[in-house]
Amino acid sequence: MNPARATAGQVEGLIFLVRGRRVMLDADLAQIYGVTTTRLNQQVKRNRQRFPADFMFRLTLSEWQTLMLQIATSNAPRGGRRTLPYVFTEHGAVMLASVLNTSIAVRASIRVVRAFLRLRTVLSTSQELARKLAALEQRLAGHDVAIRNLFDAIRQLMAPPQPKVQKIGFLVKEASARYRTARGTL
Repeated sequence: MNPARATAGQVEGLIFLVRGRRVMLDADLAQIYGVTTTRLNQQVKRNRQRFPADFMFRLTLSEWQTLMLQIATSNAPRGGRRTLPYVFTEHGAVMLASVLNTSIAVRASIRVVRAFLRLRTVLSTSQELARKLAALEQRLAGHDVAIRNLFDAIRQLMAPPQPKVQKIGFLVKEASARYRTARGTL
């Protein structure tokens, strides 16, 4: 991904849920901000007071292994990471832009914030819809049988009436003739 052209939608795909927080990996942020991961982590270490635990934290080994399965990152012996990565929340990602202090980082931080905001909006909309659905279920809880009966009645009204079929022609009521065959009577 070209950091200068990364859209909020592309950035949104790099946001993961870890420990109940939406975060981005240091390597992904470094790529977006146009610096190396080493440079990004150096700046974080030099400005450690700007990154409290709610802005940034290091993944545990099991968290990292779980994320590696999700994002298909290579193992360390094959050229992958050799240290556990840092992850940054929305506020940590914004703070990174001020610490890195490059023009690309400033522009990219706007896209990162927009991606986090879009996710927040989607989540709040779905939570609101779930709340409304639960309220509707509570209001209709005692009316299940009445609603079912109403729907049955509507279906009966919607169904076309069964026409009475009258046979056309002559109706002969006589016993069938018996025929003889080589084997016997039918």
